[in-house]
Amino acid sequence: MIRVLLVDDQPLIRSGFRALLEIEDDIEVVAEAADGSEGLALAREHLPDIALIDVQMPVVDGIEATRRIAADPALAGVHVVILTNYGLDEYVFNALRAGAAGFLVKDIQPEDFLHSVRVAARGDALLAPSITRRLIDRYVTQPLDTGIGTGLEDLTNREREAVTLVAQGLSNDQIAGRMVISPLTAKTHVNRAMTKLHARDRAQLVVFAYESGLVIPRGS
Repeated sequence: MIRVLLVDDQPLIRSGFRALLEIEDDIEVVAEAADGSEGLALAREHLPDIALIDVQMPVVDGIEATRRIAADPALAGVHVVILTNYGLDEYVFNALRAGAAGFLVKDIQPEDFLHSVRVAARGDALLAPSITRRLIDRYVTQPLDTGIGTGLEDLTNREREAVTLVAQGLSNDQIAGRMVISPLTAKTHVNRAMTKLHARDRAQLVVFAYESGLVIPRGS
């Protein structure tokens, strides 16, 4: 059973998502919150698999709520998915940097929404290759000197290659094909890189790859 926490200041939005989710046999909505502060408290109480969090809310917004969840070891199993009204608004990359596993646009088709929840529950990033490229091209113009990615020197050459391909939005199967290895070996490289870089998920690997300079955005 996939346990979901809904965090959005619009009751109608929460009701719509709840109605979609609760039809499914393998998904359960465990709680709802109207702002990030309440959402954080409920995340600690219920330990959901997925926290669907609106990016713009009163009291504590979605980015700060995501940052607090990512920083809490007790919530390491909670995958945050940011909800936004726009495909690439100014908040999205900041949300990924804060620790979100991905983002969804609120006008998403119901079947795509349900699929995305299941993808996030598996620990995979909700970043399609086209979205990844647009996101990076728009918001990352040069590597940032933030200290992120300082563990890159600990990666093997194959792990670096795997991280580079993750940053391009490739799945483990696609990485395996590109590197001419088995999908299991590709997954091992990705998981070891995540461990060494202290990344919560693949979305953070994308952030690390660009902010460390391992991958340089086009036009930089």
